[in-house]
Amino acid sequence: MGDDADQARKSIGARRNPDSADAILDAAEAVLVEAGYSGFSIEAVARRARAGKPTIYRWWPSKAALLFDVYQRLKRVENPDTGNLEDDLVGFLKNLLSHWRETSSGSVFRSLIAEAQSDATVAAVLVEYTKGRHAHTGRMIERAKARGEVAADVDPMLVADLVASFAWTHLLTNRLDEDETTIRKAVRYVIQGIAHKR
Repeated sequence: MGDDADQARKSIGARRNPDSADAILDAAEAVLVEAGYSGFSIEAVARRARAGKPTIYRWWPSKAALLFDVYQRLKRVENPDTGNLEDDLVGFLKNLLSHWRETSSGSVFRSLIAEAQSDATVAAVLVEYTKGRHAHTGRMIERAKARGEVAADVDPMLVADLVASFAWTHLLTNRLDEDETTIRKAVRYVIQGIAHKR
């Protein structure tokens, strides 16, 4: 075996093996269910998955990165495509609040947001996660632009921030049972603005 074989082995080792990754994510979910957020550790996941800590850290550089992947895996929130932006955003927010209210995912996400306030590593992972999620929400705005519902110069990511701020405020203040009337009113404020029409 020459240098080429050694190089090939290194590159294969660095690539995430889907079966091993799934086993680690399964183990991480199980540890989270059993021990909760405060009892979650890479060591416990490694023991349960029968994987080495270096392998886990190669694919997930921090506990937060692994937890965000577990959270994303558990998250089941549909983004409606009704042909109407208001209905899309109301449906999305209802689905999101319901998911956080009815699954353990919400408490995990709340804990990650809280930890991000004092841990730069968690904050960095949260920023990356948020970019991806806001791009997802931003697609609703892009579809509305294509239908002519939204002005061409509107920034979809900024609108996604506004929508997320409503959701996150409700998550962090444990008001996940908000009624549809209030959700719809908030969405209308975002879409139509609040300035007095002269």
